Amino acid sequence: MPLPQPDGDGDKESRGRVLVVAGSVGVPGGALLAGLGALRAGAGKLQIATVAGIAPHLGLALPEALVVGLPETPDGGIAASSAVMLADRASRCDTVLIGPGMVEEAATATLVADLLARLGPAEEGGPRFVLDAAALAGLARDPAPLHRHEGRLVVTPHAGEMAGLLGCARSEVDADPLGCARRAAARLKAVVALKGGCTRIVSPDGRAWAYRGGTVGLATSGSGDTLAGIVTGLLARGAGPEQAAIWGVYLHGEAGNRLSRRIGPLGFLARELLAEIPAAMAALAESGTG
Repeated sequence: MPLPQPDGDGDKESRGRVLVVAGSVGVPGGALLAGLGALRAGAGKLQIATVAGIAPHLGLALPEALVVGLPETPDGGIAASSAVMLADRASRCDTVLIGPGMVEEAATATLVADLLARLGPAEEGGPRFVLDAAALAGLARDPAPLHRHEGRLVVTPHAGEMAGLLGCARSEVDADPLGCARRAAARLKAVVALKGGCTRIVSPDGRAWAYRGGTVGLATSGSGDTLAGIVTGLLARGAGPEQAAIWGVYLHGEAGNRLSRRIGPLGFLARELLAEIPAAMAALAESGTG
């Protein structure tokens, strides 16, 4: 599954447009890490939609992105009504990531369902989606909004979020991560990347891959936001959902391994992973495997 490589004549449009819907007043960094992850993975253009209160600051911290301010809830999250504003913008992007740094599950669930309903399905050329963190919460009650986008979806839960998706105990996921990932992929009609010491990537038809090559240092705050951004960037470049999830997980893990060798197995930061991604991709290309 070699990753699509841009030709020498391509411009930033040819590497895809990404929209990251993320962040909150309390957790603004999720949007920053995810957006940078998409760019480091090779996406051509980046837009971030976040709460109005942090949008100007995020724009200064990430001058490579167009940053849009959205209505806020009283607790500093993205209001569910933002789906109306986001639909047109999302329809002009190749890939949409929703969830990093979003802290209000009920509002996020409503926003996700409304936005998915407003955007065209695959046969109408709608965008691809990556759903992470709070964006997964409402899918346990009703996965139907995802189904019209079948073939264009990746979800990236950890074990606790997987338990919520399936309505089971965390211990059940820990006992059978592959079986649970297969159940979720079939139910959601999405590629599932179940994060953990061994990350399982499963397609809706049950095909599965495992990545065991990471380091314990990857279990750190913000690491999942970074992974979601990398997967999003690969999708924007033209990789399929399975490709993007598999290589995104690999590149994330390889970035951690590079930092482990240089800094140590523990104590490196999620934001430090980002600068390692281009070199990891270049090594893949040189080896002929990615």
